Amino acid sequence: MAQRQNFATKPIANSKAIVGGGTCKYRFTILTDGLLRYEYADDSVFEDRASTFAINRALPVPKFRIVESSGADLEIITDKFHLRYDKTRFSARGFSVQCRGNITSWHSMWRYGDQSNGLGGTARTLDEANGRIPVGPGVISRQGLVSLDDSDTMLFTEDGWVSGRKPGDRVDGYIFAYGHDYRGAISAFYAVSGKQPLLPRWALGNWWSRYYKYTAAEYLALMDRFKEERIPLSVGVLDMDWHLVDDERVRKSGSSGWTGWTWERKLFPDPKVFLKELHDRDLKVTLNLHPADGVYSYEEEYGAMAEALGKDREEGNPIAFDIVDKKFNDAYFDILLRRREEEGVDFWWVDWQQGQHSRIPGIDPLWMLNHFHFLDNLRDGTRPLTFSRYAGPGSHRYPIGFSGDTVVSWESLDFQPEFTATSSNIGYAWWSHDIGGHFMGYRDDELAARWVQLGVFSPILRLHSSNNPWNSKEPWKFTQESRSTMNEALRLRNRLIPYVYSMNVRSAKEGQPLIEPMYYTYPEHDGAYRVPNQFSFGSQLVVMPMTTPRDRVTQRARARAWLPAGRCVDIFSGVVYDGDCEKWVYRRLEEYAVLAHEGAIIPLDAAEAPGNGGQNPTTLEVKVIVGADGAFDMYEDNGHGNGVDDVDWAVTPLTFDQSRGVLSVGPVSSTASFLPPTRTWTITFPAFTAAEHIHVSTDADVRTTDSGTTVTLAALPLSATVTIGLGADPQLAVTDAAKHIFRVVDDAQMDFEPKKLIWSVVTSDAPLGVKVGQLATMDLNARLLGAIMEFLCADSRPVGKREGRGGKEDGAEVKEEVAAKDEAEVKESTGGYVNLKLPMA
Repeated sequence: MAQRQNFATKPIANSKAIVGGGTCKYRFTILTDGLLRYEYADDSVFEDRASTFAINRALPVPKFRIVESSGADLEIITDKFHLRYDKTRFSARGFSVQCRGNITSWHSMWRYGDQSNGLGGTARTLDEANGRIPVGPGVISRQGLVSLDDSDTMLFTEDGWVSGRKPGDRVDGYIFAYGHDYRGAISAFYAVSGKQPLLPRWALGNWWSRYYKYTAAEYLALMDRFKEERIPLSVGVLDMDWHLVDDERVRKSGSSGWTGWTWERKLFPDPKVFLKELHDRDLKVTLNLHPADGVYSYEEEYGAMAEALGKDREEGNPIAFDIVDKKFNDAYFDILLRRREEEGVDFWWVDWQQGQHSRIPGIDPLWMLNHFHFLDNLRDGTRPLTFSRYAGPGSHRYPIGFSGDTVVSWESLDFQPEFTATSSNIGYAWWSHDIGGHFMGYRDDELAARWVQLGVFSPILRLHSSNNPWNSKEPWKFTQESRSTMNEALRLRNRLIPYVYSMNVRSAKEGQPLIEPMYYTYPEHDGAYRVPNQFSFGSQLVVMPMTTPRDRVTQRARARAWLPAGRCVDIFSGVVYDGDCEKWVYRRLEEYAVLAHEGAIIPLDAAEAPGNGGQNPTTLEVKVIVGADGAFDMYEDNGHGNGVDDVDWAVTPLTFDQSRGVLSVGPVSSTASFLPPTRTWTITFPAFTAAEHIHVSTDADVRTTDSGTTVTLAALPLSATVTIGLGADPQLAVTDAAKHIFRVVDDAQMDFEPKKLIWSVVTSDAPLGVKVGQLATMDLNARLLGAIMEFLCADSRPVGKREGRGGKEDGAEVKEEVAAKDEAEVKESTGGYVNLKLPMA
């Protein structure tokens, strides 16, 4: 029980931050200059215990002023808000807070009782959702302030247990008044509600999950098939059929079989051996729990449970699930679950679906399960993890979130990116969705592939499906086109772990969620609010998910995009886009729209198909987008340590100096034994083609194609620092729109003759405006015209401009026909690419 009581809180605020209290019926606590706690208690007894939302109110006292007029009114003023209160029972007339700073064209005023979700938060579950559902409140709003009601939440006591609220006329709420400083509001949220925990590295790889009655042999064979297919996995999930369900004893007991604690030996004759086999394959294991029905007499641990709880085991009466009882809580973890963990279970999938009520008013069983499961997993230096539904604000302390059983449909897929992004507005950053959907719906191989692609850029990628024999997510069960797309996506997810894990560290250290809506970075731009499905994936990438079917003519899906100022590059195709615009982006099934801004640095595992478990890689690839300064710290460790302050970090700095055109790699901050002594590095510069000036400080192989340049470095010790010089002020190559448009027209399912007319316009010397006008008058299919326009209008720089050196070298433009002739000659002599072998500098 000791580790489950080890929950550090600092719930009592500094007295200098408090206005009122004592004999007053009101109390205000100025937690930060933009975060206010407001309380009303008819008996003047206020609450100082930690709640599920607020566990740390002992924050530095911000600057504020108190103004009390000759009458009864009270005013509190900080740099961010202005409170007015008439010292009576809270009412819309007598209690208001205004956000300072001219946030909107009308008054950004909150009055007591106003119900607004702001820009939205998240929901308890997506169970049976088929598309959009309502979400709860977040802590940010375009109006500048949001109220969060904490009046009815569960409380934590000093001894590590829980309590309901005192009865009576009481109000306990919080006002976030951060204007459009959305990250400031989220930072304040984490300050009072606790930081995001650090996830183990393996959790960021691919998970396999299915509601299906596997045998041990079938499950192991399936894991081996994934390996044969070169699809890496990190977590094996076993749904409820791991335990007794259809057994005669279950039927005789009257139990539903939904709850269970004992292995089904007909399926898993030797659980310990089975779990070891999975661990030997570098897989972690989680088992599903539906605990609500308690413990029946046929369970292996029934006798030990009865003895611990003072029950007569001979009577054989069911032991009720009572998580709010201390004795049951201890027995639940130390008896029911511990035996399975000793056999090899790594963590639990808590599948609570029975509502928010327990026998103690105000205590939600889901909160109890999430809180104590997470703390119980904090044993023996392990990094704690649980897997359960969202219970309310503060749930971010207990990752990972299980979003529930969604319907297999395009509507479900289309809502999922927005749902994930807005969850960050309430600090909830680590959702695990049923990738591909769970049940009902229909078979659509394109839908399945697009869902897996979204999973790559989701917090957690967990394939899941029901026990319907026609509904499963093994990629080899789909058409070749979808299978290939899913395979590549699943490999890419594991290749991205060096990047995603570093963002996981950033989340735990700095309080920035992995996924953020576009308006976090661009709060004053209307366009950022018009693309709810577009999101930042960490600090370096922006994703425009494909969530609707492709159309018949173009064979492409499309996504609405808003591009902020500055150029960005598609990390897959190398297409350069102008910023400060809105457009549609179109992609074939095997393609996805993921953009990186100038100065972006993205580390990846260089293995084409990494192994299981998300291990620290032996070879690395780094994508660097030239055009601006950039920096990225890549974090690695040995998996030990409960949180960011307990870990022996190995940090590899990656920096790019735009003015000098120099990329620096290393040295690693630690000579950690858990890393390989040497590593090979491949540095990719998408859309940079001026390789003739590259200078590398070690042996390197340099190759250039029309989509970018790749520099492969010799094996380097961890202590080495390597520099790659591209020449001063390197620039992105101008996108050859015609090359990309040719493929669009070639793919188009239409008559041949109009294609020739389209191509003649695209390749003409006419100004862009004339080309657009000519294409617009051809009565083309709207999607086809849109796909052409994406590339025709992507990069506004003139094609004839000298590329790679910002147009400055030699002081003149290179004519297009000369450049094309030179390129053809180079390609003819090098087999399609430039290959330079550079000696040690």
